[in-house]
Amino acid sequence: MGTYSDLRGKVAIVTGSGRPKGLGEAMVKRLAAEGCKVVVSDLGTPQGEAMPASAIGSTAEMDTIVAEIREAGGEAIGLTCNVLVESEVEALVTRTVEHYGRVDIMVNNAGIGYLMKRIVEMSQAEWDAVLGVNLRGAFFGIKHAAIQMLKQNQGGRIINIGSQASKSGFPFASAYTASKHGLVGLTRSAAVEFGAAGITVNTICPNHVTTGLGAWQNQFFSAATGRSHEKYLADMKARIPLGRPGLQDDIAKACAFLASDQAAYITGEAMNVSGGEEYH
Repeated sequence: MGTYSDLRGKVAIVTGSGRPKGLGEAMVKRLAAEGCKVVVSDLGTPQGEAMPASAIGSTAEMDTIVAEIREAGGEAIGLTCNVLVESEVEALVTRTVEHYGRVDIMVNNAGIGYLMKRIVEMSQAEWDAVLGVNLRGAFFGIKHAAIQMLKQNQGGRIINIGSQASKSGFPFASAYTASKHGLVGLTRSAAVEFGAAGITVNTICPNHVTTGLGAWQNQFFSAATGRSHEKYLADMKARIPLGRPGLQDDIAKACAFLASDQAAYITGEAMNVSGGEEYH
């Protein structure tokens, strides 16, 4: 039995949930542990220079996560989806409904956080890739989840995964920061539009979490700021009031809370989960 008994039997999709040790994996496993029927979704195969094998969840990795959820007693299927393509996002929702009968929770987690350059060095293609996945992809997820939830007429939960960069600016991350700031605005508009239907829309804003992507970011930013890796990590820890970077499970707990009835009166929020580092 999980923390939130009302989640038992609910159907949840988590995009970008096919990478081992990623935020998506943690969230989909937590929702499954709460009794949700879950859809593990990721690209499955690399999609050009902007989405290489090192940055995506492969079909094999998705299958492993599905198997682990089932072995733990949960219900899960895996569905590939490129969130840049609206027809694929629409199909993700349709195939979920075909398998489970409905969609109650949509977690828009897929994102690009590894195209880091100075503004004067960033190409249009790189800018478009980040804004496309992080913002347009979330728009498609919100749109098609909401279409299904409105048909069901029983409310729903849409949870977007933002960042500390949804609130504050960071060097080398202009596209990422712009996309995550934009996601907060999209969340607020969607919350206003769908509130009367009982569909809540919120964003979770983590600080740094050392996932596979997070480990790459540590290396990148320590080099870019002229610090040793150890010094960079020590400085990060020192500026966080609770004294440590975030963990995958910190974000998964927040996701389960926002998906539950305990958060039924919370919508349009951009909730910091940052150990006190971000307070805007």
